[in-house]
Amino acid sequence: MARLPRLTVPGYPHHIIQRGNNRQAIFSSAADYRMLLSLLDENAQKFGVALHAYVLMSNHFHLLATPGTAEGLPQMMQAVGRRYVRYFNDRQQRSGTLWEGRYRSTLIETERYLLACMVYIDLNPVRAGMVGAASDYPWSSHGHYVGLRTDRMMTPHPLFWALGNTPFAREAAYAELVRTGIAPEQQDALTRSTLSGWALGGENFVADLQKRISRRVSKTLPGRPVSKPPVA
Repeated sequence: MARLPRLTVPGYPHHIIQRGNNRQAIFSSAADYRMLLSLLDENAQKFGVALHAYVLMSNHFHLLATPGTAEGLPQMMQAVGRRYVRYFNDRQQRSGTLWEGRYRSTLIETERYLLACMVYIDLNPVRAGMVGAASDYPWSSHGHYVGLRTDRMMTPHPLFWALGNTPFAREAAYAELVRTGIAPEQQDALTRSTLSGWALGGENFVADLQKRISRRVSKTLPGRPVSKPPVA
């Protein structure tokens, strides 16, 4: 069966995952992390993509971003991916691919999943046992949102601004969201939807989205009953 094109719709937040080939490390020094962030910053501006959150792990990275055009996100990811591979290969005196195929992504329902996705991204290093708290990890956007530093490439989403009337109130509210964490079913849904490419949201959201675009947005079409598995 032919592979579906990526689900990329301007104006919606998208969760993106790019992994290293065969789970290999994609960073070897702090300079490498800084280079990838610089490339993301440069190309997000160039292609009109608003970056809301990120985390750079040792062998993969996550982004939460809203593209302004249908082409903006794939153009940004292609430019970043190609330039970073050239940079990394030159530094490591290696050749060949660095990425595990194309990046994975899908769009999410804003009201239901955007803040949950930010928390999911921030807690990646904690779940991996790399740090005890999200604030201890330097290569994510968490520090920006809890007032530890200013990250110029971040574009806070309106839902973040709605967390409080002052910077301190927003930072405290968001820090509490991260401290509380997300439910296992939310975590699983965010992972599965991004790897599969199906839109993540409630039934009405998915049905409305399907009316707008020709590409299928869910494995089970809206309104179609889910068949039950046979009894063992």
